[in-house]
Amino acid sequence: MDTPSRSEHTPSPPDLVTPPGLTSPQTGLAAASAASGRARLGDRLFAGASKGSGILLLVIMAAIAVFLTVRATVAISANEGNFLTTFEWNANANPPVFGIAVLAYGTVVSSIIAMAIAVPVAVGIALFVSHYAPRRLAQPIAFVIDLLAAVPSIIYGLWGALFLVPHLTGLNLWLDEYLGWTVIFDKTNPTATPRSLFTVGILLAIMILPIITNVTREVFLQVPRAHEEAALALGATRWEVIRMSVLPFGRSGIISASMLGLGRALGETMAVATVLSASPVLTAHLLDAGGGTFAQNIASAFKEANDMGRDALIASGLVLFVITLLVNGAARLIIARHKEYSGANA
Repeated sequence: MDTPSRSEHTPSPPDLVTPPGLTSPQTGLAAASAASGRARLGDRLFAGASKGSGILLLVIMAAIAVFLTVRATVAISANEGNFLTTFEWNANANPPVFGIAVLAYGTVVSSIIAMAIAVPVAVGIALFVSHYAPRRLAQPIAFVIDLLAAVPSIIYGLWGALFLVPHLTGLNLWLDEYLGWTVIFDKTNPTATPRSLFTVGILLAIMILPIITNVTREVFLQVPRAHEEAALALGATRWEVIRMSVLPFGRSGIISASMLGLGRALGETMAVATVLSASPVLTAHLLDAGGGTFAQNIASAFKEANDMGRDALIASGLVLFVITLLVNGAARLIIARHKEYSGANA
């Protein structure tokens, strides 16, 4: 007897019927694939736009550097003095004689004074607003700090010239009497108006204080609450919590905020030009009038400068451009050394 084959008794699988209101598997896969394709297209467009923006920024920076270098080369090649060591700035003469020694010294010294005053005060204010002050007091203080950051620099300059300079006479005399032996605070002319690099440093500290405070405060508010609660649970005091958890966690943020403030201090123009009594004098007596900064010299001399004088000012601007890049690069290196910190090892 012949045995029927297996295929004759195996029924064929029924066709899959999609119930009404539901999407078939094939249709769902197609829809998901189409949505995924649209998402990938959006990702590609966003990635391309981001990359293009970064490349455009680099191109703009390179174009600025090339422009400054070309114009600076023209002036430096015609300069009869040493560009790095000459104190005099007489770029309109024929032949021109100019140097950046006084300007570099004044820019660096005034910025150091500003940072030495502003950074500790800004960190203290940020800690008070974020960890000590009650909410009803912290919010108005933060609002006032935000308003100070929006004040134009010329307003600071007018305030410095009309209010700050006259009221610093007593402080200058006190520093000369008790700290004059340091040479730095020795005032050679006690009756002179305090339009000095020391006054400029104080004014710049007031100007950059809101910037550093705002950024530092936001960084302190991002400290994980679990870290602070763990320290409190171990019996730490409020200061110990801040020292072991808050400050280490916000170290890179403090550095970033300080570099933002330093960038404004280095490039500040109108406020410094309004307060400083500039002269081609390089002195260690910070209370004496004299000196200058790159930005102040550009703002003061650009209007009367001839073609060669403008090229000389552009050459000084190139030096300021390089200094700013070096400062920001150093800040990035410092931050990169601490980026692995998470606060867990405090």
